[in-house]
Amino acid sequence: MRLDDFGQSSNVRNRRGEGGSRMGSGGAGLMFVLIRMVMSRFGIGGLVVLGIGFFALQAIGINPLSSGGGTQRASAPQTSQYDQLVGAVLLSTENVFTEVFREEGIGDYPEPVLNLFAGRVTTRGCGSATSAVGPFYCPADSQVYIDTSFFDELGQRFGAPGDFAQAYVIAHEVGHHIQNVTGISDQVRRQQASARSEADRNEYSVRLELMADCLAGVWAGRTQIQLDPGDIREALGAAAAIGDDTLQRRSGGRVVPDSFTHGTSEQRQRWFTTGYRARDISACDTLGTDQL
Repeated sequence: MRLDDFGQSSNVRNRRGEGGSRMGSGGAGLMFVLIRMVMSRFGIGGLVVLGIGFFALQAIGINPLSSGGGTQRASAPQTSQYDQLVGAVLLSTENVFTEVFREEGIGDYPEPVLNLFAGRVTTRGCGSATSAVGPFYCPADSQVYIDTSFFDELGQRFGAPGDFAQAYVIAHEVGHHIQNVTGISDQVRRQQASARSEADRNEYSVRLELMADCLAGVWAGRTQIQLDPGDIREALGAAAAIGDDTLQRRSGGRVVPDSFTHGTSEQRQRWFTTGYRARDISACDTLGTDQL
């Protein structure tokens, strides 16, 4: 992809390093001892000087009372090599689906917030999560959550490198946002609640995931980002790498179709390709077809 001249979405939130350096119980105890010593020897004037010195250090990012021992810099939001890609791809999905919603007469496209985190994140609607769950969408707060270390894992562990493989992941999560704001997710949850078996409930989950793959394909077919030769192959490689059958084989287990929740590698590739070629969300009706 050529991102140099492409803009950045204003809906990306960098939440890496949230919390920063805090004063632990040891730091609080030390502060209490210092106050008593200064007050007993220098009175209120010494206490004022102590306070000025403490806040001066804090102002330059040093916490002299950090519980980790020694001085620490106050934490600041981290960045990664992927931040530009995330911002550009999210902006492109906003442009594409604003146009699609207008064409389909759906109304205004409500742009999702995309949160970048490192290690762990607390959502407003789905509780806390770690990077182990991978990228995810929280329907309760209509936000996407991504630890960009997953992009390294995608290339190194799953053998699906490339910037468009990463873009596919972002667009897939945006696909779940579209399902949420159009009421499709609620419809499927009601159907799952009345399903007769776990296998039936899993099939509804597969249909949702394949629809999100197809919507990612619609984005890829309509994006204004300049693509390089091989970009679509990268997306298809990522779709294949995280198919249920491929993941079960990779883990050394038996392939159990009734346990699938996302679809096979072949299905994920095929539905992405369907959206890419059609460039139309009506082609993504995975709920209304007998043939997945």
